[in-house]
Amino acid sequence: MKTLSLTEAANFLKMHAEEVRRRAKSGRLPGAKLGKRWVFILDDLVEYIRSQYSIPRQALRVVTEKEVNICHSTSAVIRGGSRSLHQQESVLDALLAQPTKPRRKNITTS
Repeated sequence: MKTLSLTEAANFLKMHAEEVRRRAKSGRLPGAKLGKRWVFILDDLVEYIRSQYSIPRQALRVVTEKEVNICHSTSAVIRGGSRSLHQQESVLDALLAQPTKPRRKNITTS
């Protein structure tokens, strides 16, 4: 089992040493601080890199009626909102149709 120092781990990961130290301190990167120095196991770093690989994209899948998931929650409650699109349109039309007072013209005498 090969161990690496902070600098060696940073070079292996192609990252800045301070970033490696921060990630190890927060637990996002496998490592241990023994005394005053950080120690990393090479196999753990390889596993960390592999865990960062993106998930391969799957082809677009058509959902059939049998696959549709229904929410069976007893606490599901529908709140607020308009039930009809026409109701929203009529409210908007009423607001837009409100009469406005004509502006007074500024008349100056010379």
